[in-house]
Amino acid sequence: MAVLLREALGDSLRRVRTAQGRTLREVSTDARVSLGYLSEVERGQKEASSELLAAICDALDVEIAELLLDVGHAMLPADHELVGAADSVTAGEVGVLDAKVVIHGPAGRAETALAAA
Repeated sequence: MAVLLREALGDSLRRVRTAQGRTLREVSTDARVSLGYLSEVERGQKEASSELLAAICDALDVEIAELLLDVGHAMLPADHELVGAADSVTAGEVGVLDAKVVIHGPAGRAETALAAA
């Protein structure tokens, strides 16, 4: 069965929070969201709005783009070839921390490159 987006988001948020050695209470206070709701988001039981994700990411001092890169990578099958990856790298062979995504802007505007930290 495929991983749901809310589950992958929750897993990624929990990994970031625990890697920082922070508690749910600390992050919920900083993000101005209830402890119970943040817990449900981390467990993949609640679908977080973009505003809530922005508040949680601010509290964790992580860019939403980095979080979404991590989530996207987690949702790919291990044998999936990454689009535009050098030498046909599969999703299972590269971590998000090694990934670089180039987003093509509208005509006449410079490209924006996002790289996970």
